[in-house]
Amino acid sequence: MLVGRSDLDARLTTSVLIAGGGPCGLMLANELGRRGVSAILVDEKAGTAFNPQANATQARLMEHYRRLGFADEIRQAGLPADYPTDVAYFTRYTGYELARFQLPSSSRAPELIKGLSGSWSAAELPHRVSQKYVEAILCRYAERLPGIQLHYGRRLVSYVEHQDGIVGEIECPGDGRRFQVHADFLVGADGPRSSVRQSLGISYGGKTETQRDFMGGRMLAVYLRSPDFYASVPHAKAWMYNCFNRDRRAFMASVNGRDEFAFHTQLRPGEDESTITADEAKAAFQRACGAPIECDVLSFLTWTAGHALVADGMQRGRVFLGGDAAHLFTPTGGLGYNTAIEDAVNLGWKLASVVKGISPAALLDSYEIERRPVALRNTDYARRFADSLGLFAAAPEIEDATETASEARRLAGIYLEQHARAEFNIPGITFGGRYDGSPVIVSDGSAPPPDAANLYVPSACPGGRAPHAWLEDGVSLYDRFGFEWTLLQFVDGPSFDSSLSETARALGVDLKLVTLPKSLRDLYEADLALIRPDQIVAWRGSASDAGLLGRVLARALGHGADDQARLAS
Repeated sequence: MLVGRSDLDARLTTSVLIAGGGPCGLMLANELGRRGVSAILVDEKAGTAFNPQANATQARLMEHYRRLGFADEIRQAGLPADYPTDVAYFTRYTGYELARFQLPSSSRAPELIKGLSGSWSAAELPHRVSQKYVEAILCRYAERLPGIQLHYGRRLVSYVEHQDGIVGEIECPGDGRRFQVHADFLVGADGPRSSVRQSLGISYGGKTETQRDFMGGRMLAVYLRSPDFYASVPHAKAWMYNCFNRDRRAFMASVNGRDEFAFHTQLRPGEDESTITADEAKAAFQRACGAPIECDVLSFLTWTAGHALVADGMQRGRVFLGGDAAHLFTPTGGLGYNTAIEDAVNLGWKLASVVKGISPAALLDSYEIERRPVALRNTDYARRFADSLGLFAAAPEIEDATETASEARRLAGIYLEQHARAEFNIPGITFGGRYDGSPVIVSDGSAPPPDAANLYVPSACPGGRAPHAWLEDGVSLYDRFGFEWTLLQFVDGPSFDSSLSETARALGVDLKLVTLPKSLRDLYEADLALIRPDQIVAWRGSASDAGLLGRVLARALGHGADDQARLAS
């Protein structure tokens, strides 16, 4: 892993210091590096994740990976291309199958998405891939970018904020050597025990340590290798294996589709986590299997389910929080990692715009205003999914070979299939996060569509994701967007290439004009739509509003009323 010059220099200078090399920190490094903004990332770990951790990349994240140019590489990682991504429920893995929610393999996704509409009108479908693979790809792309330095095996031990920047003290834990990093901004993406959040005196708020029959309380996570698993289980393959009985509740994700699995089980009353051994972790897996299937334990640890926490603030001065440092989820719905990546996407273009002098520092105030309500929304959805699964208990007789048990299994299967559809078909959560009320969104007075987990209504109401469409040439509308700002213009509207160029040049912004068929106008319900770098609609208007574009763009860049008037003159 890149060490950079820290072994030689006592002082490094950069635009952004990132504490934390997980998904949020790595995505932020990519967003900044692609915009020519320097960043130094430090993380105490030796490298990217070894354990699988998160296992679901939602469609919105895949659209962002597409924007950065490596969605195909992400989709090829993890499971084999033809591996089903079903979510299945069993009494035990070798026992009775209760329910199955069928989902497509990754090889089908690129063509399947082109035939979908309505709630699933998107450039990408979700992908089931372990976080360890995603981190490795994010890391590989980030370290190729000029100005980006990744320093694993280093940790931020303290920092001082001055009027003109941050001075961070970095330590090499192996030998205690220290060096300084001088940066304009600091981003704490350093996990749930974030030292950066604690240094700011910011606490989590929300619900914590909720107790449930499952997904509430202490959990045991086991990363294991079992070459015999598939041959020993008399059921079709699945991506997610759920174990549902009165003895050992568990869920397990296939990591590579061959022999590696991420197994999680609820600790039962009386189980002392401090005394758990590798043999006991193996026994817990075999108990969920209902058979002595051989496995090698690669690693194991304990964690707490039942959190729905959001930091009371996400920024103070030149310091920002993202990822688990800002919000902590119970993993139902797979929303923690996905919310973390979108933090980085939102903050990345804003930091770059301020560092480059395009926007005033006031633009950065919109980060917390936009992202904290989404964090509250998403942690609440995850909590509801955990309640739905964890508060539903198995009948005592569910594993018996009796008619009563058979009926119990039938009823459980009905409930669990309904739950799976609710938890794993979530276009509303995936695409429906909004930034209403943000000072850099120009409202047109229209009302956004209702927020619902399982229903997404495409809308160009400013503050939400730009509605997607497949163009006649089979190209995604998103592939026509510029990397920075985009103005969509529908045919028969004004043609203002020269005035647009002058407006953009005055503001120092990279703005691409995209002319689209009139047939797409109904999708946006406007003649013009201004799209931010994160593919959010910042403004929409009629042809007669074209003269307002300079002020609209200035506001979207964070300029106050005085700045807007000056720039428009």
